[in-house]
Amino acid sequence: MRKRESLKVPMQSNAEAQTLFGQGDVFLKIVEDNFNIRVIQKSDGLEILGDNLDEIHQVAKAFESLLNRIRSGQRINANDVKYAIRASKHNRIDQMDEAMSESIPVFSKRGVVRPKTPGQKRYIEAIKTNDLVFGIGPAGTGKTYLAMAMAVAALKSAQVSRIILTRPAVEAGEKLGFLPGDIAAKIDPYLRPLYDALYDMMSPEALERYIERNVIEVAPIAFMRGRTLNNSFVVLDEAQNATIEQMKMFLTRLGFDSKAVVTGDITQTDLPTNRVSGLADAQFVLSDIKGIEFIYFSSEDVVRHELVQQVIEAYERRPNDSRDTGKSSEESEP
Repeated sequence: MRKRESLKVPMQSNAEAQTLFGQGDVFLKIVEDNFNIRVIQKSDGLEILGDNLDEIHQVAKAFESLLNRIRSGQRINANDVKYAIRASKHNRIDQMDEAMSESIPVFSKRGVVRPKTPGQKRYIEAIKTNDLVFGIGPAGTGKTYLAMAMAVAALKSAQVSRIILTRPAVEAGEKLGFLPGDIAAKIDPYLRPLYDALYDMMSPEALERYIERNVIEVAPIAFMRGRTLNNSFVVLDEAQNATIEQMKMFLTRLGFDSKAVVTGDITQTDLPTNRVSGLADAQFVLSDIKGIEFIYFSSEDVVRHELVQQVIEAYERRPNDSRDTGKSSEESEP
């Protein structure tokens, strides 16, 4: 008969355990569903029981990471528990803790905005130290959301005087023409994910006031032509759908005291097959220019539902010659 293993995790109070376990023990259930263990609360802490000592240590590391965040005053949610579990299983809990020690001085509906992976931390650091940053990688890695959080933080700290958010309206020809309404109504579906992210970071009243005063502008990339964007934080989202000409036009709009962040996934372009993505082209044209940094995300940086990471990895494993030639658009990260 195999020996039953156990490990203790010290606790400072019963209230701390209740926060760690979540309302109705919902967080504890997430942990127990992912490991073949049982957790017992005792007067001096938690005891983790199981048959596999490696699993027990993984659970302990996840608990310790979450406890450190609780003790520092951070709120945790179910996604935080899942990230900690994933990091502990892949022996990356220390890297995750280091990444989450960083913060962006912007409050969302879920609390302070923080990077959750080493890749996200590198991204934030790159934006701080460079005037032009490219964030390239799959959906769900936080490319757009973190760029917009950095933009809002720059605006609130008076580093810039306005934010400009833009996307290519890829189907500005045939398909867009069939949508009802004027041009504003036609392009709204393309820009809606950007508005959603902004509403998560500020009140509707504040956002509407900023938009009315043109402090925050959300527009298709075509509206950038002929402009010089001084003292601005500019984000180009879904850049894989920009042509080479559009990318060059956008990048040459950057004026004095401005920053630009370009995000996209070069594997998910909606351009016609005879058009080269401006994002893919920019990797080669701009790779050696000082002051421009490219940050590449992977499936390990996915911060959506855990199935998103598995889907991305499954597509990455599929042989190139078996891939479908059809193309679909990537959604903006929440």
